[in-house]
Amino acid sequence: MKSKTLKTIKRRAINLSNAQLTKQYLFNNCPIPFIIEATQEQVNLISWSLNHRNFINNHLQKEGAILFRGFEIRNVKKFETFMTSLFGNLLDYSYGSTPRNKLEGQVYTSTEYPPDQLIPLHNEMSYTSNYPLKIAFCCVKAAEQGGETPIANSRKIFEKIDPKIRDKFQDKGVMYVRNYSDKLDLPWQKVFQTHDKTKVEAYCKKANIDFQWIGNNLRTCEVCQGVIKHPQTQEMVWFNQAHLFHISSLSSEVKDNLLAVLKEEELPRNTYYGDGTPIEDSVLAEIRHIYQQEAVYFSWQSGDLLLLDNLLTAHGRQPFVGSRQVVVAMG
Repeated sequence: MKSKTLKTIKRRAINLSNAQLTKQYLFNNCPIPFIIEATQEQVNLISWSLNHRNFINNHLQKEGAILFRGFEIRNVKKFETFMTSLFGNLLDYSYGSTPRNKLEGQVYTSTEYPPDQLIPLHNEMSYTSNYPLKIAFCCVKAAEQGGETPIANSRKIFEKIDPKIRDKFQDKGVMYVRNYSDKLDLPWQKVFQTHDKTKVEAYCKKANIDFQWIGNNLRTCEVCQGVIKHPQTQEMVWFNQAHLFHISSLSSEVKDNLLAVLKEEELPRNTYYGDGTPIEDSVLAEIRHIYQQEAVYFSWQSGDLLLLDNLLTAHGRQPFVGSRQVVVAMG
């Protein structure tokens, strides 16, 4: 089954009382993202969103993803103001898994991964028990080619996964083992945003993360949820990064090279069932296949803003060519 693309689907208009400033529409057979598009120049998204807070929240719970288009939010400060006006204080990117740089306030670059690398679909920070409920991406500058941020419905992913697999993940959870190093992965100083080991230890103890110092390097082990119930909609969603952290996510060449010099417990990152038993490669292959089936792609336009319910919607990143600037904030 091919991934859905917005270009191939016709729009279905929705009549709303505020249509004089915006138009809202869905796509046949492709229920995400819900699009709110400005119909006039210089419509102030911050003012509009404050006047339509319930409308935004309702659609965020229904579709899980809203794409704001035509509002020209290309300023990092305006982006942060939009997020704080809706969700209050924003979150730091602490205990992260990808390289990011803080730009201003609580706004970060979406990732510093090389442009030729693909980032698979995932829910933000679902590898830990302290995750954001909302996440938004603002496209300051679209790539010349590629660079899409695909999204997928986490409810549909949960429904499609074999019930036996679902039950096992729900019962056991997922164990994440990480070894921090500036040679193979992120150093612990970058992940925990400190050079103070006592602060790292305090964070781990508070978050119920097992930790071990190996010289000046750090190893952590944390058991987290495999699935989760949404606190508002009460729907079950697939919510983990077992497929992303597991060594099978690497190419055969990279995997073989790592295992030639490292023991399994020394790998930069790996996942197991919550009881420490191996997750079968076939199970992870099925999970990745379902993510691919549910993936929806749209082409960024500079000034776009994509708002996600992080529990209901997964996201990723396609490789790209040329300059691209997409920034992120979490609430």
